[in-house]
Amino acid sequence: MMTSAQKSSRKPEPLNRSATRLSAEFWSFPAEEIINEFQTGRQGLSKEEARRRLALYGRNTLKPQKRSDSLILLLAQFKSPLIIILVLAAILSFFLREPIDASIIIGIVGLSGLLGFWQEKRAADAVEKLLSIVQINARVLRDGAGEEIHVEEVVPGDIVILDAGDVIPGDCLLLESKDLFVDEAALTGESFPAEKNAGELDADTPLARRANALWMGTHVISGAATAVVVRTGAETEFGQVSERLRLKPAETEFEHGVRKFGYLLTEMTLVLALVIFGFSVVMERPALDSFLFAVALAVGMIPELLPAIISINLAIGAERMARQRVIVKQLASIENFGSMDVLCSDKTGTLTEGAARLQAAMDAQGNENEKTRLYAYLNASYETGFTNPIDEAIRQSRRFDLSGYRKLDEAPYDFVRKRLSILIERDGRRLMITKGALSNVLDVCDSVEIQGEATDLAGWHDRIERRFAELSQQGYRTLGIAYREVAFDSRMTKEDEQEMTFLGFLVFADPPKEGIVQTIGHLKELGVNLKVITGDNRLVAAKVAEQVFGFSPRILAGAELHHLSDDALRQRVGEVDVFAEVEPNQKERIILALRKSGRVVGYLGDGINDAPALHAADVGISVNNAVDVAKEAAAIVLLEKDLGVLLAGVREGRTTFANTLKYVFMTTSANFGNMFSMAGAALFLPFLPLLPKQILLNNFLTDFPAMAIATDSVDREWIERPRRWDIKFIRDFMIAFGAISSVFDFLTFGALWFLLDASPDQFRTGWFLESVMTELLIVPVIRTWRPFYKSRLGRPLLISTVIVLIATLLLPYLPLNRLLGFTPLPLSYLLAFGVITALYLIASEVTKKFIYRRAQFY
Repeated sequence: MMTSAQKSSRKPEPLNRSATRLSAEFWSFPAEEIINEFQTGRQGLSKEEARRRLALYGRNTLKPQKRSDSLILLLAQFKSPLIIILVLAAILSFFLREPIDASIIIGIVGLSGLLGFWQEKRAADAVEKLLSIVQINARVLRDGAGEEIHVEEVVPGDIVILDAGDVIPGDCLLLESKDLFVDEAALTGESFPAEKNAGELDADTPLARRANALWMGTHVISGAATAVVVRTGAETEFGQVSERLRLKPAETEFEHGVRKFGYLLTEMTLVLALVIFGFSVVMERPALDSFLFAVALAVGMIPELLPAIISINLAIGAERMARQRVIVKQLASIENFGSMDVLCSDKTGTLTEGAARLQAAMDAQGNENEKTRLYAYLNASYETGFTNPIDEAIRQSRRFDLSGYRKLDEAPYDFVRKRLSILIERDGRRLMITKGALSNVLDVCDSVEIQGEATDLAGWHDRIERRFAELSQQGYRTLGIAYREVAFDSRMTKEDEQEMTFLGFLVFADPPKEGIVQTIGHLKELGVNLKVITGDNRLVAAKVAEQVFGFSPRILAGAELHHLSDDALRQRVGEVDVFAEVEPNQKERIILALRKSGRVVGYLGDGINDAPALHAADVGISVNNAVDVAKEAAAIVLLEKDLGVLLAGVREGRTTFANTLKYVFMTTSANFGNMFSMAGAALFLPFLPLLPKQILLNNFLTDFPAMAIATDSVDREWIERPRRWDIKFIRDFMIAFGAISSVFDFLTFGALWFLLDASPDQFRTGWFLESVMTELLIVPVIRTWRPFYKSRLGRPLLISTVIVLIATLLLPYLPLNRLLGFTPLPLSYLLAFGVITALYLIASEVTKKFIYRRAQFY
């Protein structure tokens, strides 16, 4: 008979028919049969075998890795219908009569596409590098030893070890479990955790009742388990559902604004292009030239680099945030991060040091007690659930010799019982020790130990509660501990937590972080209000909040919240500073109430029960050492749980958003003005005011400085308060500055046509120069709402603007000028353009001040 190790070393074929049949209904087969057919063993796969399976079955993701990302990204630069029409028309022109002009048009379009591709590829590479910092791991058995691996490296046949907070890395069959509860809401819609146990079920058991199976995309609420992975990636239940429904992430407010803005530009562009083409045909101009002119005009109107500029802005912003120890998982969340005006957070580790210290171990009378400390140490030392600072503090405070003790069983902590029990044995004596929230421990006690003797609890209950209140008012977190001698053997359940003897108090100190008062003050200066959401009792929460806020906080307890309707909560939620004694399901309700009241809400959470609130927030924030389910649900991950780090991230988020809007302001206002002027001139001039290739060259040259906008410096006014995408303001800005641009364009037409008596080539050359000059020199004005000379221009933006300006002025005098339709101009022309441009900048500066003041933008 072949051993498990021999089976494990066998080179896997694509799973044989038997294994495929078993994987289809794996919950209905014995665990040993599944293990044998998947060529694994209780000791797991070997590392070599795991590598082979990973190469054979692919990475454990819902979407397979794309091998042609660069090619797809390059082709995407040319997917615009207007670009396609322009290229086809140029090709037609090539075969008919104008091969040089057609080649120039195609060349400029190609260069523009390469520019966009380079920008987006750079952004994608930067984001991929950053995401590698934040990984979701799974613990598997490899060569018989536990090993942490990236969840994407899990393969069929892996033996996984699961604890509270872990994400299920694939569809699995349970081998062993202990008090295991799993949140399957993402798959089944069931809001209550599902209890799981090893065993066999009928093949036709509905998904929600398959208690012996675990599903990818769900997570462990409490307990522990060992399971064998049967299906990974797209083959899982979650993968099949996602494929059928084509699930897409919810559109952020920023993405919604970009889409609406795109609709606005598209409508204006199509109307303008159709009108121009119609008038050109009526005026009996060549149809092909008129069509190329209209399409080039439309292309010039659309800021085709907008997707690339947004991507690179967000990517560079994400890189800067990473230097501040903030990792962005979803780029679009940067805008929400900058727009955030309410931040909700727990107090532990955020407002406080997070490293709890066991201040005292007391008996029921409030005296230091050695037995209380020993029993707490036993409970904490044998606990095997999720890592937590309370047990760590107990273990570190004082060490005891446990050589005579043996652990028999455990009832892990969960957020309903709020207790943790350990069953131990020593010298034939079996003892159950329970610790947890004081009220929850008292609920399972009927006696109390006073001076070594068990006494009826009823006479001491009020005194215990008073002592608890006194400790809480001093800011101490206080737990209860109880015990019970038992006669049963090695198995224990949470139902055995009854008729216990209350032993005493465990008192923990977690002082406020150094500098937290100043950090909260800085957040407030940035327009971000902090609200604390904690499960701690209101007395402890009030004391800590008073220390860090500097005033007595307004508190709403979970019991009161329970009696409020959603509308009533929405009315009150803005007034509350601290939500105390909050249950896990109430966190999400608080977040939703804040959002419905018009706030942009951030939620900072790192626990098992924080995932729903992280999903509900505008921007979910977690930390890199959080449980997997919290880290997976978050859009932004802090490399350390510190509001100071988050503060730096908020500034960077607003900087990124500001630079994105600068590009929108600069490009749309200039493009709208230039294209509107060109359309007007085309109606009255006996020739086309600019050739199609000149329109595209104009667009291409003015896009170069936009590449550097992401590195531009940002004025303090952009940072000091939250800002949101305002499509109405952008539209008004575009129309106002477009109108000013058109006025000075028509002044240029008049000077060229009436004063300088320009020929068609001189007219086109002159207007091209004026158009590019004004669009470049308006950059320092548009990018700030201060007077342009009072705002420092970023060095890359300044250098790229100057280079393009010099190149533009030299174009008419270069040997290839004729191919582009240009001709050298006398000095008088250049002087006239200089005067017009200076007047344009003065008028824009005045208009800018009026627009910002009217919109109350600063």
